[in-house]
Amino acid sequence: MQYTESIGRLIDELTKLPGIGEKTAQRLTFFLLKAPKDDVEELAKALVDVKEHVRYCSICGNITEQDPCAICSGSKRNRQVICVVEEPNDLFAIERTREFNGLYHVLMGTLSPLEGVGPEDIRIQELLVRLQNEPCQEVIIATNPNVEGEATAMYLAKLLKPLGVKVTRIARGIPVGGDLEYADEITMIRALEGRREL
Repeated sequence: MQYTESIGRLIDELTKLPGIGEKTAQRLTFFLLKAPKDDVEELAKALVDVKEHVRYCSICGNITEQDPCAICSGSKRNRQVICVVEEPNDLFAIERTREFNGLYHVLMGTLSPLEGVGPEDIRIQELLVRLQNEPCQEVIIATNPNVEGEATAMYLAKLLKPLGVKVTRIARGIPVGGDLEYADEITMIRALEGRREL
């Protein structure tokens, strides 16, 4: 069956979103067709507002509507600790715990030589400049525990240690509710390395 031009265009645009295949795009399109016009207009307005008002913090790289962001300008944050993350959504995951009270630095990616992503393609230089201007006591590297995240963590550690700053890596291991028998060797090694006294 041939869709009308506007329906086909909407399906095509929705499939450009991550995780949205053609079937899901079709379901969303027909859902929006049934939705009240006001709801669809509010969705469209929210999309445009995000593009017009949200930008990246000039200090840490977090997404924000004010520059600097609320975290960088917060007076109650521990300015002696910077947590380095890959993307803004990683920052939000840490913030949800309400346990970390330091500052952040968002790399906007990881090193990936196979995909042509080198140190100059992510926000490493900005981190170095920041540490020169605002020295801190500790940099926590909180990149993902995959090949690219590990490579980025090792690269950053080698780069930062000569600056005299303490460089730490977030612990990794067995997830809560996980079974030991299903853990791979690397996860078990990390869990043993990250053990602490009870």
